Amino acid sequence: MKTIKLFAGTSNLPLAQKISQNLNEPLGKIYHHKFPSGETYCQFKENIRGSDVFLIQGITNPANENLMELLVMADAARRASAERITAVIPYFGYARQDRKDKSRVPITARLVMDLIATAGIDRVVTMDLHSPQVGGFTNLPFDHLTFEPVLSEYISTKYHSLAYRDSVVLMAPDVGAVKRVEKYADLLKSDFGFISKKRVSDTKVELQNIVGDVKDKHVVIIDDLTESLGTMVQAANECKKQGATKVTCAVTHGCLTDMGIKRLAENNSIDEFIHSNTTNTWGNIGFKPANVTELDVSMLFAKAIRSINKNESVSELFV
Repeated sequence: MKTIKLFAGTSNLPLAQKISQNLNEPLGKIYHHKFPSGETYCQFKENIRGSDVFLIQGITNPANENLMELLVMADAARRASAERITAVIPYFGYARQDRKDKSRVPITARLVMDLIATAGIDRVVTMDLHSPQVGGFTNLPFDHLTFEPVLSEYISTKYHSLAYRDSVVLMAPDVGAVKRVEKYADLLKSDFGFISKKRVSDTKVELQNIVGDVKDKHVVIIDDLTESLGTMVQAANECKKQGATKVTCAVTHGCLTDMGIKRLAENNSIDEFIHSNTTNTWGNIGFKPANVTELDVSMLFAKAIRSINKNESVSELFV
């Protein structure tokens, strides 16, 4: 078993610190610098020759800067003779650009995977890809973790007592999220439904119909990510109009833009907004609204890292 060496990029230091604590392994010493020209630079400040190196860096906003930082870290680790380099990417940006849906457009998710392999990374660990097929865009070992165990436990503990179970209905905000929500419904023994919608632009959607009974129910809307919160707000408003007593919105990745933060602050239909700490949204802006719950997924990443280091199965932890 090789020595574990953990190194954090600058995208989400709080999560990296929690992973380090769960593993009882210190974060390694690395120097990050951005030149006045905007170029990215890093230097490992300790010996990593022959080590099992884990680079913790999400491709969050600003996605291009954080991706480049990951690639630079990987190249430096490879040139420093690391035995194995694993990229721990809590949020995998560009995963939505996974197909050629129009003429003369790129498949950027495939390009990003190619860049990761070229930089010298040997393995990738991520959570709740927007498009799971992105994991097949590379020949590298690819471990796809899920928010399910953490979110399910939270919902079950807080909202899902036997007396309250019949009052909870899980909701997919669109047809594409139905399979994900169905898994949660199986775990929690809950009813579920979905919302049909039409996307008008990158930031605007039109809600068309709610499939499922929400009257006098506590509706929990579940998706993998949100940015502008447009779909969630429309869905919550419509559920309240149709008689829902409470609406909770839950996503793995709370990649909120300024518009999303504004909508969350101004909307009264969302009683609780839940997300994991794969992004450092509130740390970056310095405050967190009272109706926001951030769930810690560092233990899942720590278990995966430990299993990889010991050459044990990762999937067995989460199946």
